[in-house]
Amino acid sequence: MRLENTGIEDVIMDLKPLDHLTGKHAFIRAGQWDYDRVTYDYRIDSKEKNITYYIRIQGYTVEGDVDSGNAVIKLATPLLGKHYYPHGVEYGENESFPENLVERAVNLVSKIKEEMVQYKK
Repeated sequence: MRLENTGIEDVIMDLKPLDHLTGKHAFIRAGQWDYDRVTYDYRIDSKEKNITYYIRIQGYTVEGDVDSGNAVIKLATPLLGKHYYPHGVEYGENESFPENLVERAVNLVSKIKEEMVQYKK
């Protein structure tokens, strides 16, 4: 599910402050990057058996590269997904999400967006 109108779509930031800011809010980049893309995930455990939810913030480089640490990243629309063990994460429009989970996802992304003001290019 796309989390539309969060305010972070098309934000442009340097990689290091973006890593810091997302990490501060428990979004993990870990090995989810290549030279021209980054992905930050926030895991939400579920009481449902074998179901885990993820909030995903993605971006791509507009300058530099991620490996060198000097990239400038343009963010995309965040996503809310449901992980089905062992198949993977689904973000499709056919997925259903509890309303309180969607609110939580929007609130988390909003907190990050509020703090981005000091780092935006």
